[in-house]
Amino acid sequence: MNWSVFFTRLGSAIIFSAIMIAGLLGGLYHFPWSIWILAYLIQFLCIKEFFRMAALVFPQSNFPKYIESLAQLAGVLVVAAITIWDSSIALVTIIPVLFLLSGILNKKTALESAFTAIVALMYISLPMAFLVKLWSIHFSIPLALILMIWMNDTMAYIVGSFIGRTPFSPISPKKTWEGTAGGAILTIAGAAVWAHYAHIDGLGSTDWMALAACAAIAGTAGDLLESKLKRMAGIKDSGNIMPGHGGALDRFASLLLALPFAFCYVMLFVVVAP
Repeated sequence: MNWSVFFTRLGSAIIFSAIMIAGLLGGLYHFPWSIWILAYLIQFLCIKEFFRMAALVFPQSNFPKYIESLAQLAGVLVVAAITIWDSSIALVTIIPVLFLLSGILNKKTALESAFTAIVALMYISLPMAFLVKLWSIHFSIPLALILMIWMNDTMAYIVGSFIGRTPFSPISPKKTWEGTAGGAILTIAGAAVWAHYAHIDGLGSTDWMALAACAAIAGTAGDLLESKLKRMAGIKDSGNIMPGHGGALDRFASLLLALPFAFCYVMLFVVVAP
């Protein structure tokens, strides 16, 4: 075993876990802005990496730095608008139009950059708004969702290592159908155990298992989507923010796709007591 690599990965994982726990639980200990800080930190890092990948995918295109900066600012507004402002629909509607205009009117034409900004808002900023919104409904929902994603990844790896034989997708050759199915089944079963101990009015066993399905299925899809983007960009990791683990998009790809599905489920089928 390469102990240097092991301790590098372990140290990164500990720091990453500490930041996540502080962001998710800080609001319970007189620091209500912790979830906002966490959401904006994830958003900033992911948008930065997303623009880097887009520039590699479209090497002949013009990517003005100001459009990435505007995307970061627009992301802040989108998260705030969806979570606390009544005029959120108007703001979220007008921002893509402004990006299109800035791309078209740019001296060298920066349409690809403008489209990248719009996709970044949908792919990254909207899920971060849903993270904050779900936390405001009950802190345990995003906490459980993240734990379920980690459990799904771990169980899929373990099951796939023992009995995995059938490749799941050419996008990610290491994933197998057996591992993917095993991870999802064990995650949903784990959610049933969680429900037995997490007595939250409005959230029953069926709800926790549905959220686990969102984490397992949509989370796996999010991982594949990010793997496809990296292949198109010709890179191994989206960044190097976490030594030994890659970039922010590598860490949060599953969460970015799981959050919209979890948010829709909660909004449509769950009434949680404050």
